Amino acid sequence: MNDWNKYSTELMQNVGQFAKLAPDTMRGLNTISSTPAKHLEPKIHELIALSVAISTRCDGCIAVHVQAALKHGATREEIAEALSVAIALNAGAALVYTARVFDAVSAFEKP
Repeated sequence: MNDWNKYSTELMQNVGQFAKLAPDTMRGLNTISSTPAKHLEPKIHELIALSVAISTRCDGCIAVHVQAALKHGATREEIAEALSVAIALNAGAALVYTARVFDAVSAFEKP
């Protein structure tokens, strides 16, 4: 498993280096990321972010959003429930995409 504290520190250093090279990109991301929540509580926002993070397999996102979720009072149980939703949807998405595979098989099979 990861040493998450070390990883998070190194990640932020590397992101900082990228920010110097591509400041406009970072400004754009910061604009999107810092949009004030109007309807969702910050904890809910972070739980959603964690679900997306595991769906996109982003360790950096996991590091950032676990820290933020805990800061906003998320419990292990709440995190587990949010991740359970992501797991269920990913399994469902895999099932839906099996239909696409068989659609392609039908299209490419010789009559």
